[in-house]
Amino acid sequence: MNVPQKLKYTQDHEWIRIEGENGFIGVTDYAQSNLGDIVFVEIETVGEALAKSEAFGNIEAVKAVEELYMPVSGEVLEINPALEASPEVVNKDPYGEGWMIRIKITDPSELNDLLDAAAYEKLIG
Repeated sequence: MNVPQKLKYTQDHEWIRIEGENGFIGVTDYAQSNLGDIVFVEIETVGEALAKSEAFGNIEAVKAVEELYMPVSGEVLEINPALEASPEVVNKDPYGEGWMIRIKITDPSELNDLLDAAAYEKLIG
């Protein structure tokens, strides 16, 4: 399983990459492989301020539909435009082209509650 060192992770299998005051959020390699073929990503929260652990959208795969959760509090600034036409990009490149949303982080202290790569690897064991 691919678990990049530079990211932070949630126990719900989302990741966040911090770039200044913004964060890019997606699902982990572990999550996409367990879901199977991703057929649809629904995110309708652009412009909304969401709290940590609040749902920002849904991901639909052949096997299941799962909610997507905010790793930290923030305002949703952008949805990855590639997901509408090609949701399968999440399966191919979950940490790169398969990112889901870009947020403005409103409480950076919440980043301290997330897992680092070693702790996430232990979680997925």
